[in-house]
Amino acid sequence: MDLATAYHRCEEITRHEAKNFAYGIRLLDPERRRAMAALYALARRVDDVGDGDAPVPERLGALAAIRESVQAIEEGRPAPADDPVLVALADAARRHPIPLAAFGELIDGCEMDCRQTVYATFDDLVVYCRCVAGSIGRLSLGVFGTTDRERGEALADALGIALQVTNILRDVLEDRTAMGRVYLPREDLDRFGCAPDGTGSPEAMSALIRFEAARAKALYDEGLQLLGLLDHRSRACVSAMAGIYRRLLARIEADPAAVLVRRVSLPAWEKAWVAARSLAGAGV
Repeated sequence: MDLATAYHRCEEITRHEAKNFAYGIRLLDPERRRAMAALYALARRVDDVGDGDAPVPERLGALAAIRESVQAIEEGRPAPADDPVLVALADAARRHPIPLAAFGELIDGCEMDCRQTVYATFDDLVVYCRCVAGSIGRLSLGVFGTTDRERGEALADALGIALQVTNILRDVLEDRTAMGRVYLPREDLDRFGCAPDGTGSPEAMSALIRFEAARAKALYDEGLQLLGLLDHRSRACVSAMAGIYRRLLARIEADPAAVLVRRVSLPAWEKAWVAARSLAGAGV
C-alpha cells in the first residue's frame, strides 16, 4: 500500500470519528496533520476494541494483538502492507520522535475498561486517565516538537487528564447506562451521598459533578502551560482542542444536572469559532 493511500484512510477516519480532535489538527501543517491522523486512527482502533460488544477475552486478545503490532513498528519491523493505519503510523514514527511505547499505556487503560475497573480514589482515576489520555498527549508531543521535552511531557500528561475528566463528566449517563461503567471515584460518591453505581439525587449528583469539574479546571490551568513550549501551529492545535473541552466543562459546571439526562456538547459553529481564535493566537 502506498503512503498517500494509507494517510488518506487515516484522515478519513479522523474526519468521520474525531468530533473535537479534528478541529485542532486542521490547524497543523500538512505533514504533521497526516502524522496526527495516523496517531488518532490507531487510538480509535484501540478504543473501538475496548468499547466493543465482543466477550472480554476476545477484546483482550485483540488489544494484545495491537500491542504486538505497535511493538513491531517500534523495533523497526515493516508494518503489514494491507493495513493503512499501521503503514501510516510506521512512516510517521520514522519522520517524528513519537514515543510509540505510549500506545501500550493506552491499551493498558482500555484493558481496565474491559475488566470494569472500579476507581476507589481520584488518584486511582488519574492513573486511568494518564493511560487513556495522557498517553495521547505524549504521543502528540512527538509530532508537535517542544522546546523542553521533559517538562512538555509532564504538562501534556496533565492536560490529557483534564480532557479525560471532562469526557467522564460529559458521558456520566451513557457510561453508566450503556456501558455499565462508573468512573467517578468511590470515595467521592460516598462523600456526596451517592450510590456506588453512580446514582443519587439530582442535588447530590450535581454537587459531585461540580466538585470533579473544579479538579479538571485546576488540571487545565497546569496543562495549558504547555502552549508556551510549542511553535505557532502546534500551539494553535492544542489551544483549539483544549479550548473546546474547556468550554464544554464550563457548560457542565454551569448546569451539572444536564449530564444526568443527556449528553452535553458544543455546537459545530462554537467549535469552529474556538479553532479560529486559536489560530489567531487568542488563546483558550
